[in-house]
Amino acid sequence: MDLYFNQDLTCRYKSHSQVARVLTEEWVNSNMYCPRCGCVKLIKFENNRRVADFFCDQCKNEYELKSKDGEIKHKIADGAYNTFIQRITSNNNPDFLIMSYNSDGFYVNNLWIIPKHFFTPAIVEKRKPLSANARRAGWVGCNILFDEVPQQGRISIVNERALVDKSIVLNRVSQSSQLATNNLDARGWLFDVLNCVNRIQSDVFVLDEIYQFDQELMRRHPQNNNIRPKIRQQLQILRDKGFLEFLGRGQYRKKV
Repeated sequence: MDLYFNQDLTCRYKSHSQVARVLTEEWVNSNMYCPRCGCVKLIKFENNRRVADFFCDQCKNEYELKSKDGEIKHKIADGAYNTFIQRITSNNNPDFLIMSYNSDGFYVNNLWIIPKHFFTPAIVEKRKPLSANARRAGWVGCNILFDEVPQQGRISIVNERALVDKSIVLNRVSQSSQLATNNLDARGWLFDVLNCVNRIQSDVFVLDEIYQFDQELMRRHPQNNNIRPKIRQQLQILRDKGFLEFLGRGQYRKKV
């Protein structure tokens, strides 16, 4: 896998956004394998599909590419809010490839896959409508809140210009599928509690440590009046799915 873009393509376009789109999409088309099944190549969809950019001809999984020049920290811009929400809450939502690149050196710096089941409406930020003077007045875009995706769902393919072994990527994607559920409310609770577990620094923790997040979880789920029992339920699910080990007497150990 060559991490450098094909600079010969830049002479065909004047717009910076067009150049970025062409370079990043061509790189994926030429270099990227399917992180789901390992097929050696992804195929580009025709332009202007509503969400997906690529698909795997072997397993038929779809991928949407989002790229940014420079470091990705908290969020990454996306398209129309309503369209995005409709797609990620549907039964055929895509996995996302998130790329950070260097426009001076024309290379890929980082690339992650976020499997489709890690997306919930809570990690999609609705932007303000465009002003009345804008060409698309009233249009509402969105941002993906990248750092609110649990670390188990931000799977590195390229890490600081270093390739992650393909077998490791495939294993992590497969392992993350244990967390998949089509129920959006259940998905939101599971990943909110998983994010809290991830924020505990030690690998072994007790219930009192996770209970410290109960007010935060109450704000995120105001309709639930039994926060602590719900927390315990999610810990049991994470245990059953192999992400936690129950040690007894309210103690848990992180496994993944």
